[in-house]
Amino acid sequence: MIAAVLLVAYPAWDALANFADASRSGGLGQNRTQAVNVVVSVVTTLAIVLALKISMNWVLGVFGVWAILSGLLQLGTAVRRWKSNGAQWAMILSGGQSALAGAFFIVQARMPMPPSITSVAGYAAVGAFYFLVSAVWLSVSQLRRKAA
Repeated sequence: MIAAVLLVAYPAWDALANFADASRSGGLGQNRTQAVNVVVSVVTTLAIVLALKISMNWVLGVFGVWAILSGLLQLGTAVRRWKSNGAQWAMILSGGQSALAGAFFIVQARMPMPPSITSVAGYAAVGAFYFLVSAVWLSVSQLRRKAA
């Protein structure tokens, strides 16, 4: 039950984080990759709720497709922001890792044995780490700009 809540909460949290970040960066109209990411993450949240009624293989497959799409959209956001916000290396690493992990999840989902939640837990932990690094990096950069 807790694993199901976490699987649903992760893309929902991503939708909220993308919405908040885009809102602070000129709005969804100026941040199209994040606007698309919000929609993809909301749809994925609903799809995971439905997939939980079918099997963990379906859940991991849906999660994998979402990880690929959101990772590529995150890469697009980071590349677009590179000049205006400085090095976006944490966001680039996170987006790339997400896309690769998504492919791995899809492979696992196609296995005959029900997949384990541990692979998603590791993915979420790495994603949380990148999120923290990005937040600290951007906060320090803003403080430096204000002090200069």
